[in-house]
Parts: sequence; structure tokens; C-alpha cells
Amino acid sequence: MSAAPLAPSMEPYSRHVLVCVGGFCSPDQAGRELYRLLPALLQREGLLFGPRRIKRGETPCLGVCTGGPIIVVYPEGIWYAGVTPALLERIVVEHLRDGRVVEDAVFHRL
Repeated sequence: MSAAPLAPSMEPYSRHVLVCVGGFCSPDQAGRELYRLLPALLQREGLLFGPRRIKRGETPCLGVCTGGPIIVVYPEGIWYAGVTPALLERIVVEHLRDGRVVEDAVFHRL
């Protein structure tokens, strides 16, 4: 007798951040470095666990292929370009924690 498959479940979260780590967007691997920095920043701001948590994911391509690294925040559909570690920190604090879009870094909105 086999066990019944477990049903998928999802804990609450407030936003989902996608980081482009592709070579065309950031050939110097800067996107990968941002993705490595993200969990520590989220934890520092209390956004790694709990109902306000931010889900994160890396992707090899967001279809922009220039001006990277590119980061997208959903559900708002805010696209940031030229993200540096300092800008990532601003995005985490201002947008993800405080709910204010970092307007000077936005290049596209859904």
C-alpha cells in the first residue's frame, strides 16, 4: 500500500522578487552576486520568514538582455535596471519593507 501524495501548500508571502542572473544582462556575474546578497538583506529587515516574507527567485533571462542586472518585484510588476548592491539595499528597505517604489531606478511597470 503506497502513501497518498502530499498536497502542495504555500505559506503566506507579500511579494516575489526575481533576479536576472543571465550572462547577456550582466556578463560580469553581478546578478548572481545580488541574488547571493538578497537573503541577508531580507533577514536583516525581518522579511525572510513570516507573513510579510519576500519570496525570491533567480532566472537566466527576463528578456531585456541589457542594462542589467535587472530585478522585478511582483505583484506590483516593478522592473529595476542597473541594480548595484547599494540599490538592492534601497529596494529591500524602501520598496519591500516600507512599500515605497524606488522611482529613480524603475525602467518599466506592468
